[in-house]
Parts: sequence; structure tokens; C-alpha cells
Amino acid sequence: MPKLTVTVITRNEAVNITAALESAAWADELIVVDAHSTDETASIARRFTPRVEVRDWTGYVEQKNHAAAMATNDWILSIDADERVTPALSSEIRALLAQEPPARGYQVPRVSFYLGRWIRSTDWYPDHQLRLYDRRSAHFVGRHVHESVEVDGPVARLRGELQHHPYRDVSHHLQTIDRYTTLAAQQLHEDGKRIGTLGLVARPAAAFVRNYVLRGGVRDGGPGLLVSLLNSYYVLLKFAKLWEMERLGRTGTDRDVLHPD
Repeated sequence: MPKLTVTVITRNEAVNITAALESAAWADELIVVDAHSTDETASIARRFTPRVEVRDWTGYVEQKNHAAAMATNDWILSIDADERVTPALSSEIRALLAQEPPARGYQVPRVSFYLGRWIRSTDWYPDHQLRLYDRRSAHFVGRHVHESVEVDGPVARLRGELQHHPYRDVSHHLQTIDRYTTLAAQQLHEDGKRIGTLGLVARPAAAFVRNYVLRGGVRDGGPGLLVSLLNSYYVLLKFAKLWEMERLGRTGTDRDVLHPD
């Protein structure tokens, strides 16, 4: 019966790490790779597992692949500190690993808690994330932002949800948008992508219609409207920064690329 290692990468996640590790305490092994937190993240993590390594931040992809390489088991469930494994998901994974799973990677639906409610609409849901994988056939890939697992073999989906607590409040949401759009724009710029003034108008408008109307943000009242607007703002800011990089030659700093906060 395959055993499971749950991996978490962290930096200054003292407010989140306890709940994340408690939700994964059923796993055979917990591994935390911390990027020199200045709060109590590492010491809190050591209450749950001796497998806590503090190392320099080398980017999301390298940190997550390093955590998987530390594991004593081949099956990996990668979660972030602001995520929680639900009882339904843990039960489903344990049943799946009662024998050798037929696929090499599994996507899980992720639901986000925002402004006092679970958002099951907009681009935020079901937000399938490939987080359960056999490291012999899969690994994280990507560059600056939006890393993902690349699998050599079949991929399937689970039904149990991964709960996500992405933002403390709107202010934190806006700060995160600013940081991630810099990384996303830099990645687009390096890929040779360009944007014109028409695109700066059309792409954010299309994102709002998709989120609020086509993907049901309207059903979630005020929070659904705000998520739709801020998802549209994300698109605007990403392409505005790409436009700026193209015309003014400005790109993200090394800190923007390498540092998670």
C-alpha cells in the first residue's frame, strides 16, 4: 500500500501553518521547507514534524521540488500554508492509496473562503489543482508564477475539496495582486508577448463578464461582485505592467521574482 508525504513550503506563515498541518496530520509523513521565516513558522511546524528544513528561497518551483525530493515516500500531496485538507478529501486519498493508484497524478477542486463565505463561482471555482502525484512520474514546472505539476502518465480528478484561505481582507488581496501581476507580466514579457491599447480595454472587460456573468459571480452577491471586479483588475494590471515593460524597458526586480512576500 503506497504511503503518502504531505509537503508545505513556507515563509512567515505563523498564522496559517498550524491549521494546514493539523488538516494533514493523518499522512504518513509531513515535510516543511521554510525560507528563513522571521516569525514562528518553523518552530510551530516542528511541533508537528521533525522534517523541517530552513533554506534560502529559490522560487516556488524549486522549493516545492526540493520538498518532494526530501520525502521518504513516492506519493506526494503538496499543499500551501493557507490551504486545508478537508476530511472528505483525506478519506478519498486514503481510499485511493489502499492500493496502487491507476493514475500518476490527481487534480483536486479548490474552494476559497473570502469576505465571510465560500466562493463557488467565478474563476475561483472549482479551480482544479494537481496536487497529489507520484514523484517518480511528475514534478513541478514553471518560472516566476503559477507553478504547476507536469505528469508523465494519466491524470484523474478527485471530488473532495481543498479549502483555501487566500486573503485576510481586501487590502491583503490588493497587495497580492500587485506582487503576482509583476511576476506574471515579467513571464509574459520573457515569452515575447505584447499588448496594445485595445487589449488593455478589452481583456479586463472580458474577464469581468466571464467571472460575473458566465461563471456565476452574480450568484454570490457582494463578494461575487468584488471577486469578479478584482479578477478583472488583476488582468488589467498584469497587461498594464507588460505594456510598461515593453515601452519603458522596466522589468520586475530579483526580489519580485524570488521572494514570496
